Amino acid sequence: MTFSIYSASIPVFKQILNSLSAILDKAEHHVSDKKIDPNALLQFRLYPDMLPFARQIQIAADFAKGAAARLAGVVVPTFEDNEQSLADLKARIAKTLAFIDTLPQSQIEGSEERPITTGSGEKTKHFTGETYLLHYALPHFYFHATTAYAILRHNGVEIGKKDFIGSY
Repeated sequence: MTFSIYSASIPVFKQILNSLSAILDKAEHHVSDKKIDPNALLQFRLYPDMLPFARQIQIAADFAKGAAARLAGVVVPTFEDNEQSLADLKARIAKTLAFIDTLPQSQIEGSEERPITTGSGEKTKHFTGETYLLHYALPHFYFHATTAYAILRHNGVEIGKKDFIGSY
């Protein structure tokens, strides 16, 4: 069986981003039903030195669009980090999914050896496409998606493993 960098990236990003969007729906219902200030959820951190919920969603979306763009050899689109509500975060995910859908599979396949550089100055990192995806982009994507899930679960949103995994 041959490794498909497209299959290891785009469907994975789409599956988890769609799950996060559905989880945000449950979070909206939770704050409404429990009469909770949504901002408390958006700013919640699991620990003081961790980023808040809203930032976790933004970064997960950034890793998905960034990896997809770099593997396709196109410029990574810039999204402002100005989301102020759960609905705004859903829109960020939708915008990310829409961008990913513009990238043809043929443009991503074969990018295993494509040179990819991230960061600048002392933080510059050089990868091949495969190493970038498997050892950098996917771990970061899953870390932030999982942390967002954990924040909601910790705050009583009724979600479980099936909600996180979603469907493929």
